[in-house]
Amino acid sequence: MRVLLLVLLVLIGIVNYVDRSTLAIANNSVQDEFGIGPTEMGLLLSVFSWAYAFAQLPAGGLLDRFGPRKVLGGGLLLWSAAQAFCGLAAGFKQMLAGRLVLGLGEAPAFPGGAKVVADWFPRESRGLPVGLFNTASTLAPAIAPPLLTWLMLSYGWRTMFVAAGVAGIVLALVWFVVYRDRGQVADEPEPEAAPEPVSVREWVSLLRHRSTWGMMIGFSGVIYSVYLYLTWLPAYLEGERGLSVADTGLALVVPYLAGTLGMLSGGGVGDLLVRRGVRTMIARKVPICAGLLLGGLCTIPVALTPSTTLALVCISGAQFFMNNASAGAWSLATTVGAERITASLGSLQNFGGYFGGAFAPLITGIIVDRTGSFVIALLAASGIAIAAALSYAFLVGKPVGLTEAETVPSR
Repeated sequence: MRVLLLVLLVLIGIVNYVDRSTLAIANNSVQDEFGIGPTEMGLLLSVFSWAYAFAQLPAGGLLDRFGPRKVLGGGLLLWSAAQAFCGLAAGFKQMLAGRLVLGLGEAPAFPGGAKVVADWFPRESRGLPVGLFNTASTLAPAIAPPLLTWLMLSYGWRTMFVAAGVAGIVLALVWFVVYRDRGQVADEPEPEAAPEPVSVREWVSLLRHRSTWGMMIGFSGVIYSVYLYLTWLPAYLEGERGLSVADTGLALVVPYLAGTLGMLSGGGVGDLLVRRGVRTMIARKVPICAGLLLGGLCTIPVALTPSTTLALVCISGAQFFMNNASAGAWSLATTVGAERITASLGSLQNFGGYFGGAFAPLITGIIVDRTGSFVIALLAASGIAIAAALSYAFLVGKPVGLTEAETVPSR
């Protein structure tokens, strides 16, 4: 049962990130057809993240109260319909509306995955499942560029959007047929008894913890860097480095495969440290802080080197380390509090991440519009990543709603 759940979560995550990647792949084509510039494109890329960020606030509570089957499945249906609508958009305003709904629908995806892992896996072994699920965020961008580029070049960018939307609708139907929330499966062994739903008062009380705010602030640095590369990397390689559309599609594969390795190691390292006796909070924070610091440092030569080859190597390094931090952050969300608040806590972290990270596409578009270069935008992302590492290091200290002893499995 657990293997099947992970397979479904990975597929949902891949569809989730493929849908986010379509506009980045079609960046120049959409600009040309709609007659817009980098600033307007930055707004199209950012409005998704703002909608996604604010929708995190109710998403976590809804997941904890009604379960992943209804909330995650309903979100998948909604965002897939919005993705198909974007392929039919007649202009900038309709595309903007479609991107907004896409963000709303995608909100339950990753908190829902964290909720499923917390429901079905023991506390000391959640890092690897979380890492496996989150590899979708790097596998999809690795798979998407050549696939989506081929679709776009063969059939046009509109067909590319519609095809991605239809794939998501089919997967949503499979999810509803196959998945059952933990309390609905009578013959499956459970880590613990099914918890009571989280009340509004309990949800609000999470904001009283300094660790919650440290996770929110720190994750904004993770998402800022990840989303800058996700949304602007194709345009950067074409415009700044002079690669063709086809060559860009191939060049994007390696950085995102590096990111996949980072996702797997981020969750696995935390599990290993916990099993070796390291305190849970420290064990979960190590891959986060190290990943943010090293990922930020890798971004500096991307901005300054004249060599396209070296830039791609450093981009791959940045993707590895930033996704190492991302997996570590989601593993932290599944262990820093009780299972009954996992989705709520994870969604708050994700809200902070995407509220801050949503500015990456827009700020990058404005900087490129005014300077004609990505140099300043990349250096800014490096500084933000390093500041985020400090947030996790110094603000995230105590478990949320649990004592430290309760977060450490018996050995």
